[in-house]
Amino acid sequence: MSAVEPSSGSAVERFEDERFLRGEGCFVGDLELPNLCHAVVVRSPLASGRIVAIDASAALALPGVVRVITHDDVAGLATPIPIRVGTIAGLEHYLQWPLARERVRYVGEPIAVVIATDPYLAEDGADLVAVELDSDDAVVDIADALTDRVRVHRDRSNLATSYAVGRGDVDRAFAAAAYTRKERFRCHRHSSVPLETRGLVARWDAASERLQVWGATKVPFYNRRLLAQMLQLDERQVDLIEVDVGGSFGARGEFYPEDFLVPFAAKLVGGAVKWIEDRRENLIAMNHSREMECELEIAADRDGRILALRAALVADIGAYVRTTGGIVPAKAAMFLPGPYDIASYACEVRAVVTHKTPSGTFRGPGRYESNFFRERLIDMMAADLGLDPAEVRLRNLVRPEQMPYAIGSLVPYEGATEYDSGDYPFACRHALEQFDVAALAPLRGELVDGKWQGIGMACFVDSSGGGPPEYARLEIDAPQRIRLFTGASSSGQGHETSFAQILAQALGVAPHAIEVVHGSTTALPRGTGTYHGRGMVMGGSAVSRLADTFIAQLVAEAERRSGVPAAGLAYRAGAVSRRGDGTAIVSIESLCDAAGLGDEGARKLLRAEAEFAQPVATFEYGTQIAHVAIDAETFAIEVVRLLTVEDCGHVVNPLIVHGQVIGASVQGLGGTLLEQFVYDDSGQMLCGTFADYLLPTSTDFPNVEAISVDRAPSPLNPLGAKGVGEGATGAVGGAVANAIADALRSFGVRVCALPLTPSKIAELIDEAAAPQRR
Repeated sequence: MSAVEPSSGSAVERFEDERFLRGEGCFVGDLELPNLCHAVVVRSPLASGRIVAIDASAALALPGVVRVITHDDVAGLATPIPIRVGTIAGLEHYLQWPLARERVRYVGEPIAVVIATDPYLAEDGADLVAVELDSDDAVVDIADALTDRVRVHRDRSNLATSYAVGRGDVDRAFAAAAYTRKERFRCHRHSSVPLETRGLVARWDAASERLQVWGATKVPFYNRRLLAQMLQLDERQVDLIEVDVGGSFGARGEFYPEDFLVPFAAKLVGGAVKWIEDRRENLIAMNHSREMECELEIAADRDGRILALRAALVADIGAYVRTTGGIVPAKAAMFLPGPYDIASYACEVRAVVTHKTPSGTFRGPGRYESNFFRERLIDMMAADLGLDPAEVRLRNLVRPEQMPYAIGSLVPYEGATEYDSGDYPFACRHALEQFDVAALAPLRGELVDGKWQGIGMACFVDSSGGGPPEYARLEIDAPQRIRLFTGASSSGQGHETSFAQILAQALGVAPHAIEVVHGSTTALPRGTGTYHGRGMVMGGSAVSRLADTFIAQLVAEAERRSGVPAAGLAYRAGAVSRRGDGTAIVSIESLCDAAGLGDEGARKLLRAEAEFAQPVATFEYGTQIAHVAIDAETFAIEVVRLLTVEDCGHVVNPLIVHGQVIGASVQGLGGTLLEQFVYDDSGQMLCGTFADYLLPTSTDFPNVEAISVDRAPSPLNPLGAKGVGEGATGAVGGAVANAIADALRSFGVRVCALPLTPSKIAELIDEAAAPQRR
């Protein structure tokens, strides 16, 4: 056997793309089962109110409506949905029940579920469920929430949690500093908005007492465990089966109320139930993210060397704490110092509840916000001191000889952390050179062809991997029929290709001979899933360990058969041979032949399993540079060019990595320039359709570039890999905001809040001119 296709390290086109291009993907919406019922969730039309009565009689009288489920129906089983990760003291008091009981706390909160034989009948039935609500005042603003004038949870303060973290002696550093500046920043509420809305199909088989759920992703093994506990089933009675997924970005695949309600409904009716949310439901019910305010103060010497940072963060987490707990504010606090060597740092962290959709993780949680806050303040400092913003960054970036670089204990639910490896200044210099920032200097702040020109940059570092182990299993039935099972779920990251490349490289076989089966609990005894950049760092490393385990099995068998010590044997291209004369002793092909004749020993040798554990995170890093042009009449913002230079360690598939960075960049641009969830004073969301909630299209940002460098592979895993899916998203807000401030420098604008829409640009210019008019 010999490899006939390029393997690990090659820019192989994704294997899974062919079935999507042929229209052969299988999404939740494609699933049809016999006697399938359909579910529609009745949601609260108010942000705050007491449930007076729920009358389902008219709905139940409608032919085709099977059941209407309210909290009373689930009360004997349901519990508040617990925090999966990011547990911080205090947050446990704000958990959400699957269905509202006594009160509603945000528009879109589930109140009831209608089950019918047809999706349209279910919709009609939902319209007939009469819910009487006694409306109360709503709190939708962070400042208002902090007053506790109106409490979201009547018996609890709106301040869900607060704590402080830091390192060094901040007060001393500020007292000795030649320069200090304090600013207030704000990041707006938006979220992932995947192309495919959420959906589930659940089937209960009463005869076997078995529950099957299709559509689970991200953390299927955790979700199965929780679902089994809530339904009072043995975990072995529940299968979560992963299908194709049209996007996740951190928000999808967590355990939501519907992840209990749909399986509960299937068990209740004794059959199969399907639920697909519409776009408005998706916008008001799936996790939001990003809304945060920060008072940030910097201390430096006259040369721009940063001595200390002092911060106070307040995050709006919505009405309830969901499964990702306090990750967003905690990671914002962790990453405020960013990739810079700052000896002293202090941060007060607070999280408040409001009458808005609950928040959770979204691509680069906390990083996007903190990068914007810090990078804007660094540019402001550079301007105050008359220094070049790029030189200030290069002066402060952590240097290679400082690696591993300890950042201290900045997250309550994690221990002390350190950046594993990196050459941060190289990435910054390389970005400056590739963008040719020096040549663009004459344009900065100038009006060219009716547009104000600006250049901005942001440096970033982002964690990935770590946490629970990942699992992989190998089954070989024939030399060209190799199955790789992985606990790493997929929502479009390209695991079917990259994992096959890793295994093919190690075994010396063709990648197309390997079928990758991912995520489903039916395929593996255990697994963790894909989040926090775990895909390659944890899942890919588990595959690498699996290959080592399998090869070791074959070498041990060859040693047993030949009597030649392992040191005298070598594995190559599917066979173990003597090192001296190259005589093959054991091969995959010969074992497959023997297994086909009923040799159980051979069959066992063609099976292997492995686990990879890396409790601490790896850290990718990079620099992003943006060139914007702002129309002098309409204030429309054109992103002339956006470049990301990042180091994610050794790259298994450059094509996939490139696509990840481009996609992350565009998603960041959408969040910075277009997307925003807007609420009125009563807690009604004013942007429940794509007519109001704007997303970037393929033509909006045509000049987005990415360069990957392999300067500092991670020493923490066998692949030398780091995560790559989130870093470029996290830096966009800072880079583009700095570019816009640079373009409008002649107006003296203060860019301290996102998003940056044309109307916001007009406001900034008007605010800057106001003192001159007085």
